[in-house]
Amino acid sequence: MIRIDFAWLAVQPLDMRAGTDTALGRVVQVFGAAHPHHAYLFANSRANRMKVLVHDGIGIWLAARRLHQGKFVWPTPGVGRHQQLSNEQLQALVLGLPWQRIGSAGIITVV
Repeated sequence: MIRIDFAWLAVQPLDMRAGTDTALGRVVQVFGAAHPHHAYLFANSRANRMKVLVHDGIGIWLAARRLHQGKFVWPTPGVGRHQQLSNEQLQALVLGLPWQRIGSAGIITVV
């Protein structure tokens, strides 16, 4: 439905009360700009909630996801400000799977 060419994960947590404007401000702060057809992912400090901001070329979409058990696999602060994700890694992350283990062909590379 919404084309996503690149997905970016922000390492630092985001307050989940943030709305579209606050999330867009964080995208500009962390990534420098919000590019069309890019998705920007943020988690709260407990990593059990995630927000995804997508620029579709015309407007901004903001989606939220919450895990009732467990947490999203999120890098710890101090490993940089952001990371790029492949489409397979993005799909794994939103399902709550260990996305770092997914290779570009969907093959698990680390056990």
